[in-house]
Amino acid sequence: MVEATLRNRVGGLLEPSRRSDVPPFMVMDVMAAAARIEAAGGHVIHMEVGQPAASAPKTAIAAAHAALDAGRVDYTSALGIPSLRERIARHYRDAYGCAISPDRVVVTTGSSGGFILAFLSMFEPGDRVAVTVPGYPPYRHILTALGCEPVLIETSNETRHALTGEALLAAHRRTPLRGVLVGSPANPTGTMMSREALSGLIAAAEGAGIRFISDEIYHGLDYAFPAVTAAALSDQALVINSFSKYFCMTGWRVGWMVVPEILVRPIERLQQNLSISVPALSQIAAEAAFDGTAEMEAIKHGYQENRRILIEGLPKAGLSRFLPADGAFYLYADVSDFTADSLDFAKQMLEQAHVAATPGIDFDPIHGRSFIRFSYARSAEEMHEAVRRIARWLG
Repeated sequence: MVEATLRNRVGGLLEPSRRSDVPPFMVMDVMAAAARIEAAGGHVIHMEVGQPAASAPKTAIAAAHAALDAGRVDYTSALGIPSLRERIARHYRDAYGCAISPDRVVVTTGSSGGFILAFLSMFEPGDRVAVTVPGYPPYRHILTALGCEPVLIETSNETRHALTGEALLAAHRRTPLRGVLVGSPANPTGTMMSREALSGLIAAAEGAGIRFISDEIYHGLDYAFPAVTAAALSDQALVINSFSKYFCMTGWRVGWMVVPEILVRPIERLQQNLSISVPALSQIAAEAAFDGTAEMEAIKHGYQENRRILIEGLPKAGLSRFLPADGAFYLYADVSDFTADSLDFAKQMLEQAHVAATPGIDFDPIHGRSFIRFSYARSAEEMHEAVRRIARWLG
């Protein structure tokens, strides 16, 4: 009797916190559903997740092997291995002509760890932070879990689905904003911002006292024109990047930030307490990855071919309207001719055509029921097969 009473009391204590009540990242749910089909013997074309088909650069894998053969993989500095931070700073000089001090570089557990550190160091609970829709869902979900309020700003065809300074300041006038986060190339649209557009947006934000975060995880995967880093336009902007996409190192969980000087020590303290340091093996591999650029450029050319296959093939299957696909490896397709429920559309396409894609409602709670995101990070053969399957299914 006493034990039963204690169990009941303990059970009542273990209710989930309100801050954990965030929506799921639906792409992961689609992956799980696809895995069940494959476990039953089905063959699924995976276009739901931004997972490159290629592996990490050979240089990165060789460096990791060498580190393991040496026999010790220890803690590192909370800010990252100094030589990796220096190599990242050199990358900004080589790729963008931008002088960045290694002291402002922070190595993170992927871009996801960067978002958490950025939000914790820049915002207080209750702060309002603008994000665009359609946009990467964890922006909103992480902000919510940390007690901030994500403010959704709709984008449109007129601005090629990029945020403008006018739209940002209009939202700020309605209720003051503390920060804004943008991505270029963007997920899920592939939209890229020109140097002029990004510079104007940063100037508008900083002029209004709005802190600026730039998600640059898809830099390197640019097709329309070379991507521009916010680090070259403002030393007050906070930049987040990762080795996951261009360098095909998703599971290594290693990324970086370029941060304003005033935030270096606060972020170091947060990292010390939250994770001590980023896994040393991943950092060693990441530093060597920069020597594998030629290999990665060949993979990028493959993405460009996949993009062409979909842009030419999907209209023949009935999907003819896409948002800009300037960069990244996504095509955000309008499916309103077939459905008003992208979640059900994605479910039926997976079950009946065995093509996995992500419903737009994951990226845009306002208009996302009319869109589906296709990732073209797999092989050209899979892209051709996906087009054939979708054509048969919709036909």
